[in-house]
Amino acid sequence: MKDKHERIPVAEVEATPGLSRRRFLAAGSMVALGVGALSATGLEASAREALAREFTLLGAEAGNTLLVLARDIFPHDHIEDRYYRQALAPLEAQAADDAELRQLLAEGTATLDELAGARFQRPYAAIERESDRLVLLYQIEHGAFFQRLKGHLVTGFYDNKEVWPLFGYEGSSWEQGGYLNRGFNDIDWLEQDA
Repeated sequence: MKDKHERIPVAEVEATPGLSRRRFLAAGSMVALGVGALSATGLEASAREALAREFTLLGAEAGNTLLVLARDIFPHDHIEDRYYRQALAPLEAQAADDAELRQLLAEGTATLDELAGARFQRPYAAIERESDRLVLLYQIEHGAFFQRLKGHLVTGFYDNKEVWPLFGYEGSSWEQGGYLNRGFNDIDWLEQDA
């Protein structure tokens, strides 16, 4: 009889039918990846919802639509939603004093959500595929709402000095004497012809 504290050789341990160590680890890894993906998606959605709640004048629903719309107009996957919110903040502030602009933004987001509801049975911001959202944008691209938003974002987003390093832009050079003597050709992301 074996002592109860004596080690049992691995060969004597019966394998659980159908479940090897390798399968167990693989299944555990897949579960962990799935939970991680759901968590990342959930975190992204909750971060966007938090930013959307900052739209106090227009409301969180319209704010969420504007954030997704801004990202669809100027899509940069590596840029966080907060930079899009920063670009939209002055527009909402302007709308506080401009009833016509406030109405344009409110009606524009409502119309976009109506189009999304008619075609995809959900609000614009809830449509997962970018290509599906673009179909809706093509319907409104010549309207005053889309043109006003696009015009505002082109300067509101790209003039943000916090965004410049994310694109590799070093900023204005005239204050330092221009680019000629400061490495005008030091960009490594642009393919150079030999």
